[in-house]
Amino acid sequence: MEMVLRYRGGGWIPVLKVAKIGDIYFYIQAFSATKLSIDFIMSEIRFSNLTWDHIITLDRVLDEVIPIHGRGNFPTLEVKPKDIVHVVKDELIKQGIIVKDTRLNGSTASYILASHNGISYKDLDIIFGVDLPSDQEFQVVKDAVLGCLLDFLPKGVKKEKITIKTMKEAYVQKMVKICNNQDRWSLISLSNNTGKNVELKFVNSLRRQFEFSVDSFQILLDSMLDFYSVPNAKLTKESCPVVVAESMYGDFQEAMIHLKYKLISTRKPEEIRGGGLLKYSNLLVRDFKPACQTEIKTLERYMCSRFFIDFPDVAEQQKKIESYLRNHFIGEDKSKYEYLMTLHGIVNQSTVCLMGYERRQTLNMITLLALKVLGEQNVLPSTDNVTCFYQPAPYLVFEGGYPSYYVASGPPLVYFQPCSAVQFPLQNDMM
Repeated sequence: MEMVLRYRGGGWIPVLKVAKIGDIYFYIQAFSATKLSIDFIMSEIRFSNLTWDHIITLDRVLDEVIPIHGRGNFPTLEVKPKDIVHVVKDELIKQGIIVKDTRLNGSTASYILASHNGISYKDLDIIFGVDLPSDQEFQVVKDAVLGCLLDFLPKGVKKEKITIKTMKEAYVQKMVKICNNQDRWSLISLSNNTGKNVELKFVNSLRRQFEFSVDSFQILLDSMLDFYSVPNAKLTKESCPVVVAESMYGDFQEAMIHLKYKLISTRKPEEIRGGGLLKYSNLLVRDFKPACQTEIKTLERYMCSRFFIDFPDVAEQQKKIESYLRNHFIGEDKSKYEYLMTLHGIVNQSTVCLMGYERRQTLNMITLLALKVLGEQNVLPSTDNVTCFYQPAPYLVFEGGYPSYYVASGPPLVYFQPCSAVQFPLQNDMM
């Protein structure tokens, strides 16, 4: 065993290097070698360094120009992620906000770690770890971000008369503020007509930071930002900084296996707003498979239960589903029908918390959305499992001129009864 010094708890302590799994080393304190620190080991398992190939992909993503589309006559802002993160971070520090770190989150981080595996991303999700002890800090953050957007206006635009409120109305798609005992964070999403929104999230505390293992990755950006700030710096294999990624799922290598082989795994979906139901259906449509078939039905029931707790009314459910389709299926109209039918099947099979008529209402709503999607595409539903039955003409019955009918096996038949006239008694004075 090799003894090394590691920085922990504000000072350097001697530790013994006892094991290595992949790129991760495991240590125990030298002065208590008989007792393994489980918390310390688990913290080591969460992290891994990016490879050179990962860093090349990260640099390409951070250097890509993303248009922020303005409403009305406002011009489009041409923004590079590395520039807006740098400018916002500096402005927050200037305004007295403590910035602990900056991270690339979610599907974009997953793309960087497994872009060769067909993984894609839409939103660019940036997390600023900040201290937000009061409402005043929330307001400072909002004003700082909107003020920074002024720096990205094209040359020639007179900025003097443009207010922060005007910038919000022109370029912000949505703003969210959550402030309770467990969660303190805010979100500013900048508009992009193609669905690649730049989402800036400012997190003081957030109990649940992932839905599934494959979207649990966060890449710490601070070392890259420091590198970019060096004049004339050129990214090479020899000069590139150390960039660390973390899996909020807990086990980095396990989460990477799930990402590589497109496996679905999560923990306690009842803790996720909406239960992760809509994301789970999306993963299935994109050819992800459950990592454990024996437990997935139980997880589906938890997903459905939490979804219907958060969205108890059918109108709320429809609004949420339509919003998800708009944000996650831009340019993928053909996948919307498959997604809705997948969601329909899960709700039908795994919902245990609703009354029968409530469940039927939700299923009917999803079916109508699916038919609406097909109508927008001028596509008819698949008839693979449809059997048509024809009633013989009346004269054939008397003439005996028709063969015996063969009834094909298939799904239960749906009968449509003709409407019969209902007679209402009328008052004499209404005759």
